[in-house]
Amino acid sequence: MTEYDAVVYDLDGTLVDLDVDWNAVAIDVRAVYDDANVEPPSDGLWDMLEAAADVGLAAEVEAAIATHEHDGARTSDRLARADELLERSLPAGVCSLNCERACRIALEEHALTAAVGPVVGRDTVGTWKPDPEPLLATIRALEVDPERALFIGDSARDQRTAERAGVDFEYVGDGPSGV
Repeated sequence: MTEYDAVVYDLDGTLVDLDVDWNAVAIDVRAVYDDANVEPPSDGLWDMLEAAADVGLAAEVEAAIATHEHDGARTSDRLARADELLERSLPAGVCSLNCERACRIALEEHALTAAVGPVVGRDTVGTWKPDPEPLLATIRALEVDPERALFIGDSARDQRTAERAGVDFEYVGDGPSGV
């Protein structure tokens, strides 16, 4: 780890396991589309999120997702990398596809807040992973160069984000899982 000046962690599946039924979230987001009498691009949660701004439903869709994430953050399980985070001396940040408030709730619930500097969620900057901007914003806030940072995550989306940002990447486990 000495070759890096900072480490950035994904949240869900990396530091904690949010207690969220993503199928229920997709149903609630679909209801937002149905209530607005708008046909969603698909029944896929992330497809509906990505299309929401184009059909004027961004705030409603974000609120539906965030409600589940806030609740799931409060009852999340702490994962092994959280202990590693506490033992590290390097500056650390969080870059997540979850909303920023859910990230902060989970960090608070698991006494990780003091070990983390910047927290960048889906709603913190204008784009979300796999766009590189959220990761780069986290790294800028840590005041290190991207080539001196490591991003640790659990998904192929995390890996693509790191590649696009020019940041080294490490899987939390044996390979990609989840989103």
